[in-house]
Amino acid sequence: MEFRYLGRSGLKISEIIYGNWLTHGSQVENETSLKCVRAALDAGITTFDTADTYANGAAETVLGEALKDERRASLEIFTKVYFPTGPKGPNDTGLSRKHILESIEASLERLGTDYVDLYQAHRYDHETPLEETMQAFADVVRQGKALYIGVSEWNAEQLRAGHELATDLGIQLISNQPQYSMLWRVIEQEVVPTSAELGISQIVWSPIAQGVLTGKYKPGADLPAGSRATDEKGGADMIKRFLNDETLTAVQKLQPVADDLGITMAQLAVAWVLSNNNVAGAIVGASRPEQIESNAAASGVKLDADVKKAVDDALGSLPETDPSQTKSPEKRLA
Repeated sequence: MEFRYLGRSGLKISEIIYGNWLTHGSQVENETSLKCVRAALDAGITTFDTADTYANGAAETVLGEALKDERRASLEIFTKVYFPTGPKGPNDTGLSRKHILESIEASLERLGTDYVDLYQAHRYDHETPLEETMQAFADVVRQGKALYIGVSEWNAEQLRAGHELATDLGIQLISNQPQYSMLWRVIEQEVVPTSAELGISQIVWSPIAQGVLTGKYKPGADLPAGSRATDEKGGADMIKRFLNDETLTAVQKLQPVADDLGITMAQLAVAWVLSNNNVAGAIVGASRPEQIESNAAASGVKLDADVKKAVDDALGSLPETDPSQTKSPEKRLA
């Protein structure tokens, strides 16, 4: 496992990050979840990403249980705040001071830890003044409940404004967590250059495009039984955008590229996002331990210019590149 600095900070993280968005506490039984975390640790992964909204808090609880016997200082634990939690009352969502300060306490209790290494704004809150949000984050840091601050799916303008306020408040905004893959490249034109200028890294989610870049979805074929595309509770809606014959046919052209490198298509996809210098880590999930073992093997795989060109040639104009696709809900969801 290789490690990278997160933003313009001294914090190092494993470049493969274990995430439990659609698994722990919802899709996967706890015993299997524990085995997946154990496999991540055995593969050298030290960085774990979750959020309070995943399975309405259950994901944090399962992750905390899985890590309770590990040396805390040897781990980097990330969580997030914004989306509805609890009974979903009017203040159970967003980035108000009230919701942030109450949410960090609940997250720490579920995770069984005194602090998180990174506390992230899960989206931008258009209904709360940014000054209020950043002041609350600064207080969380000063209280020792989070070491660093990050965000998720913020556009370039929002990142610049948040970074300026964080600097004024004496805290470090060091990361952004966007969706990024060979098929979803919307951060490349604006978010990445702005982040590089400001000393902010990307920790990216869905590097395998919800499984499409594994090659298991074939053009014209039935969806594989038990796959994410068949699970309405587990991301089927998100994957639909990629489930067309044109995209699936193009993805199959990546198989020879992976074969020439002696790696799987999933490993190629993860290595591809890690080849972006502004990416500090790729978040991977798993419903089985062997998936983690395989994805972790993408760490350290280097892709030269010819490989990247082969990827671009295979996918053509299919990847989404419109920077306006980086957006947060205009209204809170509760």
